Amino acid sequence: MQTVTQLELKEPIRVNRERLGDLYTQLGEHSAEDVVCRAMEEVSLRMTHCDRAFRARDWADLRKSARSLIAIADQIGMQDVGRVAADVVACIDRQDHVATAATLGRLMRAGEGSLSAVWDLQDLTI
Repeated sequence: MQTVTQLELKEPIRVNRERLGDLYTQLGEHSAEDVVCRAMEEVSLRMTHCDRAFRARDWADLRKSARSLIAIADQIGMQDVGRVAADVVACIDRQDHVATAATLGRLMRAGEGSLSAVWDLQDLTI
């Protein structure tokens, strides 16, 4: 008899509160909230685009979308999302489609969790 182990896929979510705090200090509360909201929307859109490009096997488009996530995510303290997006790019560059699929799945989990975490932080004083 074989044992089957089901893995629970969870990403630890870390948001750089210092980065968000710096943004609020530099821009003021109202402007920083606008920047954060627009960046969150852009992260969400680009993650969706990454998924679509992967399903279409459009590696160039997937690479472009993942690269664009790096700077946007870093801007609002989602450094883990930026790091995993860079890993997706590296997998595409190696033409390792299995690793690309796995890393893209990780990007989606990290991105969704980070978006929720930043959204929750907006209700707190940074």
